[in-house]
Amino acid sequence: MNSKKEVKMNYGGYSRKSTESEDRQVLSIGSQLDKNKEMADKIGVRITEANTFSESKSAKVTNNRPKFREMLDKVEAQEINGVIVWHADRLSRNAMDSALLIDLMDREKLVEIVTPTQTFRNTPIDKFMFSLMCNQAKMENDKKGVDVTRGLEKKAKMGVFPGKPPLGYKNDKYAEKGNKNIDSDPEALLIIRKMFDLMLTGNYNQMKIREIATNEWGYRTPKGNKLGRSTIYNMLSNTFYYGAFEYPMKSGNWYEGIHEAIITEEEYDKVQYLLGKAGRPRPKNHIFAFIGMMKCGECGASITAETKIKKQKNGNVHNYIYYHCTKRVDPNCSQGSLEEKELVKQVSKEIESVEMPEEFHSFAMKWWKKENEEEATKRNAVVSSQQRAYKACLAKIDGLMEMRAGGEITSQEYTEKKAELYVQRKDLEKQFGDTGKRIDQWEKTGDEMLTFIETAVDKFKNGPLMTRKSILSTLGSDLIMKDKILRIDIDKSLFPLKRIKNEVHEIKERLEPLNTLEKQAQFNLLCEQSPLVLGYMDSNHD
Repeated sequence: MNSKKEVKMNYGGYSRKSTESEDRQVLSIGSQLDKNKEMADKIGVRITEANTFSESKSAKVTNNRPKFREMLDKVEAQEINGVIVWHADRLSRNAMDSALLIDLMDREKLVEIVTPTQTFRNTPIDKFMFSLMCNQAKMENDKKGVDVTRGLEKKAKMGVFPGKPPLGYKNDKYAEKGNKNIDSDPEALLIIRKMFDLMLTGNYNQMKIREIATNEWGYRTPKGNKLGRSTIYNMLSNTFYYGAFEYPMKSGNWYEGIHEAIITEEEYDKVQYLLGKAGRPRPKNHIFAFIGMMKCGECGASITAETKIKKQKNGNVHNYIYYHCTKRVDPNCSQGSLEEKELVKQVSKEIESVEMPEEFHSFAMKWWKKENEEEATKRNAVVSSQQRAYKACLAKIDGLMEMRAGGEITSQEYTEKKAELYVQRKDLEKQFGDTGKRIDQWEKTGDEMLTFIETAVDKFKNGPLMTRKSILSTLGSDLIMKDKILRIDIDKSLFPLKRIKNEVHEIKERLEPLNTLEKQAQFNLLCEQSPLVLGYMDSNHD
């Protein structure tokens, strides 16, 4: 507690402004010094130059501020016993520094901390309030850190590297902050691609490539510097150039970028092998298309993947991807590996099991359109009825207002009846929405499903990673791998197609070639006469 004897006060002034984002709205150090002088004048004291402490440092961590440490040493030595500061968070944004200041108060070496709004002294409530203000600043700091981290992770998931891109790329400086994409530098990328090409020949090492790029091609970094030894090595080892990046670094979290790639993954693997040939191999993580989607059929553990690189005697380098059980549930699981190419074949076969000829798509859309026109009449009748009921409800609400204005009903009666009519109006509006959503929805769903089937095989074999992953998840669930075979439970919306596939193909084969309008009309007629096909159409209509 405070000593009852008269204490001679000697004040020091402290000001701090960090270059970090949380201090962008904080007064400049010059403005803080002016505020400190105003407060000193107000209480009739003077802060000497020797006791003025200013620095541009962050207070998020302790032992980072030499001027703050110097001020504490002076308090400890009893050279000063009061501190004038613009805000408590200028003194501390971390628990350790707050504790140091409160400890000095407890030992009666620091008598008071003066701010424009409050003076903190050695009383329980003052020390609590000071600690609270500093902790609030720390909480805001921590929250901003979490928000920033989430924003960067979101950006990475969208395929945009959340940081400074490597040579050959640049952030779009005109885009809105937080939505910046990565643009290519065409001239730089052309030269960088030529560097990879030289490496891929196997006849040049990275130092020779650096020499050629610098002296013969005149390549310079955006700052006008020549390529450094480590820069060329890091460039040739960077997965970014084939379209993938890890974020955060060494986290094991890999993403497929939306930026322009200049080499293939296979070319990248060969370059890494050639770099390793020189005695400095670099480990590499991969993005695998189907990780996290499959389970082991023997022990139930997840299926993981790994890459194996094999070199032939003729110098060709081949990259193989194998999927296998993680064995985290049962280390003795006996299941072997399945190569990705074989996995793709199996999935493609499943897609082909529901594949339909183009003529069936045409027939189905015409059939659904015809059915939709017949339903439209019934639907319009429903809409007309709903409109009449809605208008009647609005008229009742208007009439109720007039009755209340004319004093025909009491306030309580008005409130009760109005609430009842508002519920009725809301129900009718919901019915309008539901009716609108049903219009053409089943036709649209059918079209999307058949279009998916028509293009899925090609996209699954040749499309980008996320497309392949999306197609497999759309195809079915409960993906189980056992004895090198992937079992897929076809999605219920696609399963009926599997049942009618043979029937539709038999009809088509009877009429082939379907190269005339007459043949297409015959195909449509035979499909309409097939109980199996009509059963499928009606199931989608429902």
